[in-house]
Amino acid sequence: MTTFVQLTITGLANGAVLALAALGFVLIFKATGVINFAQGDFLLVGAFAVWSFVVQVGLHWTVAVAAALVLAVVLGVLIERLVLRPMIGEDPVAVIMVTIGLAAVLQAAVQMIWGVTPRRLPEFIPHGVFRLGDVTIPQDRVFAVLIAAVVLAAFSVFFTRSRHGIAMRAVADDQQAALLQGISVRRIFAMAWALAAVSAVIGGTLLANLTGVSGTITEIGLLVFAVVIVGGLDSIPGAIVGGAIVGLLQQYTAGYIGGGLQQVVPFVVLVLILLVRPYGLFGEVRIERV
Repeated sequence: MTTFVQLTITGLANGAVLALAALGFVLIFKATGVINFAQGDFLLVGAFAVWSFVVQVGLHWTVAVAAALVLAVVLGVLIERLVLRPMIGEDPVAVIMVTIGLAAVLQAAVQMIWGVTPRRLPEFIPHGVFRLGDVTIPQDRVFAVLIAAVVLAAFSVFFTRSRHGIAMRAVADDQQAALLQGISVRRIFAMAWALAAVSAVIGGTLLANLTGVSGTITEIGLLVFAVVIVGGLDSIPGAIVGGAIVGLLQQYTAGYIGGGLQQVVPFVVLVLILLVRPYGLFGEVRIERV
């Protein structure tokens, strides 16, 4: 029972980071129809940016995170304006290749600026333990889950209550109808990329506190793709549930089976889910009649 609880907490913490990264993926796909393979690299940029602001510039971690979020917004808008906007109307495969190239560019930029040496982010999440009888629960994992839950709840309120959030949902449902209502689709596209970068910075910062700052953060990108496929490419609740499923599967497999199978099992489950629900657990079923 002790092992189960510890694996569950760790899995939920990892799943919370995956959900934040997947949220950005879903935002971009819902608003623009682009499958962004560079989302994992946004986490890498965010983690190194926060580390640089804290360690090299000497900012307090709260100011450093705020500065990194501003940087993320600028980066997201620039990428949308300069890289993706010229690709509007092009073949989807060409757009996918552009995002793959963007991932390579971001990785190269990180290596040029910060090098390849792993760094340690000064801890701003408590790293002690909670004790519940015989169960020892790491505090950093619990706080990671709570922070991610607050951020995801804030995004949910934004989409359901704010004017811009409702406009994004309108564009995601029908771009032409949104245009007729006076909504600037191009502005929504830029906002989607900016918010995706913001969610990635938060997820990258949490991940850096848990595992350190290094190029291995980009490895989460493939898992993010599994998360959004399981939950549904166009579903925000699906990103949250998918993140929890993948995070828990990895930890349970690593804890009870081992042998490196934790890297394989999530994708096996992905295939099984798609055999039953091709659009994911919460994805919108689209039926085209010809």
